[in-house]
Parts: sequence; structure tokens; C-alpha cells
Amino acid sequence: MTKTESSGVKAMRIHITDIMDGDILIEDVFNHHGVPVLSSGTILGKKEIARLLQHNISYVKIARSQPEPEEEAAPSILKVQPVYQQTVRSYEALYHDAYENGYIREKDVDESFRPLAEQCRSELDVVQLLLALRDPGEYTYRHSVQVGILCHYIASWLGWNEEDTYHAGKAGFLHDIGKCRISGEILNKPDRLTEAEFEIIKKHPQYGHEIIEASFSDNLCALAALQHHERADGSGYPYGLKGDQIHIIGKIVAVADVYSAMISTRVYRQKRDLFDVLKELYQLSFDGLDPHVTLTFLRRMLPNFIGKKAVLTNGEIGEIIMIHNVDLFNPLVKVGDRFIDLSQRNDLNIVRVYM
Repeated sequence: MTKTESSGVKAMRIHITDIMDGDILIEDVFNHHGVPVLSSGTILGKKEIARLLQHNISYVKIARSQPEPEEEAAPSILKVQPVYQQTVRSYEALYHDAYENGYIREKDVDESFRPLAEQCRSELDVVQLLLALRDPGEYTYRHSVQVGILCHYIASWLGWNEEDTYHAGKAGFLHDIGKCRISGEILNKPDRLTEAEFEIIKKHPQYGHEIIEASFSDNLCALAALQHHERADGSGYPYGLKGDQIHIIGKIVAVADVYSAMISTRVYRQKRDLFDVLKELYQLSFDGLDPHVTLTFLRRMLPNFIGKKAVLTNGEIGEIIMIHNVDLFNPLVKVGDRFIDLSQRNDLNIVRVYM
């Protein structure tokens, strides 16, 4: 046994598709023209793997830590799930308080949402997190919790500090609280809403704004509730605001709200594939949704699909290896021993992604 291996670190030569986050290069890497690509000592992650792929590097020599099995932490998703479920139950209690009393207590809101926000802070694979948390149950409650999680991440990706990031998540968490004043028969109607019923639904942003203002002083949460259905092109409600008339928190919650709604199972619609929904979200960034917020969301979400299984239109199943910087939705996919660059294949697309 080598000194390296006896110290709990194993040296090996591996194919780049077998690289794990945290592996360390132990020799310099050059491309076929002799140009340096990565230097010895580099800690490998998704960006470094993408660079190796771009230079057609197949094998590298790395050092990998070998943790003792008993020291390995439980998968972070398993830690998040019970906290998420408790947050959904707590939101249900807040929802009923808002309906019965017309207000909610900020202390109850923070006690409900903060544990989940703190747990999610260390969960970097948002796609895996969302896949794991797509549980059945009352849509309004779990949707509000998911929007809170997504707003927390989006604000962080926009460069907000920790306190403001939490605040954005809290605003997303409460964005639909006004629905407590809408009849369950309308909210959960399995058929298409009538024009009159939709007019009733469209009142929930104002109801939410009223409830939050009556509960505690928090202009950000109140604005999120009021503006999350406004759209950049003026097609939204309740006031038909456009562009910069919409507060940044309204723009953030709008993206999180639309994405969560599209990936969720509802009484009148089956859940959709997360990757496919991102494509539609991209299209919406040309008119209704704020382009900067939407593209920030997409560029941080899509790399999380690296390593996920992808079903192609020809029925083959492969692994997503790299997301292109420009052609976001046609990644490099490994099928068996072959690499398929979907950006170069007009005849193939991804139809479903799973863990």
C-alpha cells in the first residue's frame, strides 16, 4: 500500500466520466496540441470536467479521499425531507389562521420557514432536491413551500446577502396566503374555470397583500403577494404592471411560482418533466417573465442536471455529461460508450430526466 493510500487518499487513473466532485488532479493535464488545460493540485468539479471535455481529454490521474463508511454523512436529501414535510404542515396551520383570523403572526412564519431555509442552504443540487420533494398532497401548501425554497435560491444566485436571501424565501413562502379567502371548490376544480371563477381567483394577490399588511410590517412580503402575477409585458394582474413597475421581489416570486406550478401534480394536470419545464420558462423570458431573473435561474439550475439520466426521443437512455453555455437545452449525453452532442443533432432531443 502506498503512503497516499494508507493516509486515506487513493491515487488512480480514471476516465473523466468517473470523476467525482472533490477529486484532486495529481499531474498536469495538456491537450493534444500540448496546451496546458489544468494544473496538478486542481480540485475537480463540474466546471473543470466541462473544460476537460472541451479539450477532448479522456483520462486523468487523480487523488480521491476514502472516508470510513461509519463517518459518511446521511444523504442531505434524507435530512431535508422531514423538515420539508413539517414546513408543509406548518404552512397549513398558517393558512387556516389567515382564514379564521384575517392575520398571521410573524413569529409563526419564521418558526415555520427558517428551519427549511437553513437546511436547504447546504443542498446545492436543487434539481435532485425538487425531484425528491415532489410528493402528493394539498397543492397550495406544498406549492407555497416549494416557491419559498426556490426564491431563497434565486435571491442567492442574484448575489443577495444571507439576510435578504432568507427574506426573499420568506416572501415566496407567503405569496399565496391570500388564497385562503378563495373557495376550495374553485381552487381545486378539476375542470376549466369559468370567466367568473377566474376573476375570483385573480383577487388572491390583493387578499394576500391585505393579510400580510394586517399581520406585521414587511413591505417585501406584502409586495411579493401583490405582484407575483404581474408580467413584464403588462399581461398580468391585478394591475397590469409592466417592466420596472414590478418590484424585483415580484419578478423573483413570479419565476419560482411558474416553475413550481408547472412541475407539480394538480387535480387537472399531471406533473411535467423538470428539464422540459425549463425550456418553457426560457420562452416565457421573452415576454412575461423578467429575462435577467429567468436566465439567472436557468443558468444555475441546468448544471444540476449533469449526472442525471436522460431519455432521448429515440428511446435511448444516457447520462447528461455537460451543459453548453450557449445551447442550454441540448447537452452532451453519454449513452453506453458513446458521447452524443445534442447541439449537433437535429434529430434527437431529451424527453425526460430522472435521478
